[in-house]
Amino acid sequence: MAAAASLGMIGLIFGGCCSNVFALEAIVKNEPDSGLLITFFQFLFAAVAAYPSQASFGKNTSGFGLKLPVVPIKRWAFIAAMFWGINMLNNWAFAFNISVPVHIILRSFGSVTTMAAGALQGRRYSALQVVSVALLTIGVGVSAWADASSKGADLSPTASASSSPTTSTTDFVQGLLVLLIAQLLSAYMGIYVQDTYSLYRASWLENLFYSHFLSLPLFLPLAPTLRRQYVRLAATPPLHLQLGLHDSFSGATAATSISTRSPLLPTPVRTLLGTAPAGLLYLALNALTQLACISGVNALSARSSAVTVTIVLNVRKLVSFLLSAALFGHRFPPAMLVGAALVFGSGALYGWETSVRIPAERRAGEAQGGDGMVRAKADKGGDGRVENGRVEKEKAR
Repeated sequence: MAAAASLGMIGLIFGGCCSNVFALEAIVKNEPDSGLLITFFQFLFAAVAAYPSQASFGKNTSGFGLKLPVVPIKRWAFIAAMFWGINMLNNWAFAFNISVPVHIILRSFGSVTTMAAGALQGRRYSALQVVSVALLTIGVGVSAWADASSKGADLSPTASASSSPTTSTTDFVQGLLVLLIAQLLSAYMGIYVQDTYSLYRASWLENLFYSHFLSLPLFLPLAPTLRRQYVRLAATPPLHLQLGLHDSFSGATAATSISTRSPLLPTPVRTLLGTAPAGLLYLALNALTQLACISGVNALSARSSAVTVTIVLNVRKLVSFLLSAALFGHRFPPAMLVGAALVFGSGALYGWETSVRIPAERRAGEAQGGDGMVRAKADKGGDGRVENGRVEKEKAR
């Protein structure tokens, strides 16, 4: 049962998150200023999908037809505010001429900030855990940089701006600071959520619902911007479904394309694809795949440490890179292969250290301590030949 649950979580994370990347690229490539609308729809879909798990119309309700939460609502509100702020900061960074490859590289350092936040709260990590997280972070960074280089992207600060070099560098530094704040806030939130699970034994579905539902009012001041972005996506042409990954907005075609009139598709699907704006379809697909992604992440967070969650998400990032390179026909540069080896190798190393070696060492220590106590009791009730110092040594081991 536990194995099936683990496979389900991994499937949601890798399937949902990796699919989400492609839907996101399909929108941003043609409407790059749609970040706020994408975030709003993701929050809305998640809140609606998680509502049934928290719905209750009996006596013990907290309003809105919700059952009383296990965690105090003020604590959920604080988590929701942090979650909303992190998402907004990550989207805002693009306004400072931060390119997507640089954005991914910088966000790959989340495992380091998460571990640092845990250390500040008194948590201790083994040397092997620290080394594996450092290697994994380097691996994701190398892979992202290699992926960008293979596509001809210039990652220098001045290459991403159309203004003067001085302004470009200033914007780039400001973007770095925005991402740094987001990373530090994300690390703190990861530890805070982990402590919440430990203190209240809350369901991950409760976290999923309240972290999104309580964030929705924060979008109200941004309603005019949301409306403008929605109108632009609603004006996009209908989707031309293709087997190859081409620019659907611009109407690109290929020999492998499937017409929206194809009999292979059910009639309702053909009607939807032939009439609905492609931008709105991708928006819905992005929200649905994001829901699958965060459901897996929340389920994993309820059962694992914050660092473990960050490790899994970093490995997922690399899988997205590899799938993108394979599906779009990119070659694998040597640096990407090195990065892949670092990520998967260090991820496996961290998993072995966390799930195998440390638990085995803990069990061995507990067994030794138990044996010492048993021997002490037996000797004390027997012939009195026990040496208290020896027993204490056994217990101390």
